[in-house]
Amino acid sequence: MKEKLRAFIFSELIYHEAPEAFGDADDLLEAGLDSMGIMRLVMFAEKEFGVTLPDNEIEPENVRSLSALEQWITRTASA
Repeated sequence: MKEKLRAFIFSELIYHEAPEAFGDADDLLEAGLDSMGIMRLVMFAEKEFGVTLPDNEIEPENVRSLSALEQWITRTASA
């Protein structure tokens, strides 16, 4: 899951010289993920992983890192 998210983020949303060096806990918001990028990321995750991520849970702590994003998707899918 993280690799699909990583590939989408660094090919579509954020320019990073070495995306493979971007850690799972590194801050996506500091790296340049903005509100429009978050919305595109949510739509991608919903389509790719077959989940509906609640609008009221689109908060910085759920999208701050690849790990946080993966946990949010997994938690929502299992609810």
